[in-house]
Amino acid sequence: MTAPALLLGLAGLLAAGAAQADLLRHCAAARPLDAAQHDRLFRISAVVRGVLDQSGQRLALIARAGTDLQRFGQRYSHAGISLLASPNTPWSVRQLYYDCDLAQPRIFDQGLPGFLLGGADPDQGHTVLLLLPEPAARPLEAAALDTRQALRVLGSTYSANAHAFSTRYQNCNQWVAELLAQAWGGLAGDGTDARAQAQQWLQQQGYAPTPMQVGNPLLLLAGAIVPWLHTDDHPAEGLRAQRFDVSMPASIESFVRQRVQGVQRIEFCHDAHKLVVRRGWTPIADGCEPAAGDRVIPLGPAAVPASGA
Repeated sequence: MTAPALLLGLAGLLAAGAAQADLLRHCAAARPLDAAQHDRLFRISAVVRGVLDQSGQRLALIARAGTDLQRFGQRYSHAGISLLASPNTPWSVRQLYYDCDLAQPRIFDQGLPGFLLGGADPDQGHTVLLLLPEPAARPLEAAALDTRQALRVLGSTYSANAHAFSTRYQNCNQWVAELLAQAWGGLAGDGTDARAQAQQWLQQQGYAPTPMQVGNPLLLLAGAIVPWLHTDDHPAEGLRAQRFDVSMPASIESFVRQRVQGVQRIEFCHDAHKLVVRRGWTPIADGCEPAAGDRVIPLGPAAVPASGA
């Protein structure tokens, strides 16, 4: 099949699957936000920063809903490390991001507002924080702030669906997982050896990647023409089953929860009218529906007094 024919086939077959089509729009320009959406997201970032300021912590693992992966049962797509002592601004997120213009991965420090602006839908979005106790947070903060150390586990080639236990490619969440391994495993390798050591440590510690059931055989062919999707790092048995085993925020959350005692989870969900804040391990329901004990913050436009009031 020629590249144009494959593109037409992908477009036609994926049109009915928004999550799969969204993978192909990875580098598409974000749709512009109106003034109300900008204001709302800046207000949300202020709440998130306030929670971080009040936590007494210096670091948080953070994830947001970016690429629409609901078809795969995934709410969160992109993770990073929010650092109070960031060289950018306090609580900026150190993360791997794919530079679409240069077609290569980079480590990037981004302020909280910009991080939240990367969500898929400005009118409904999710963010989650994991607050770590000091014994776990201290070595991770040191590793994340040490640029040389953070770069040791940066892969040279990006793939959104990178296999979690291959060094051929890397996605943003895999970088976070490998940095966790470097920090908590006391690893000191360089280059490919550093990544291989980190992946070996993760496997030994029971780290489990997220299985992504593709359900569409043409998506397996997308690596031939889409520079941020690949299949040649995945085992043959996974490809036969149309499954990618990928590091996702859910993989990191499960690993941290089972390994670190005392970790706290705080989730934020917003729509056009409210922000819901929940502490605990039960996810906020779809539709951003609050439950007993949640904090609900109105996000509607400020009330305008009636004339003469």
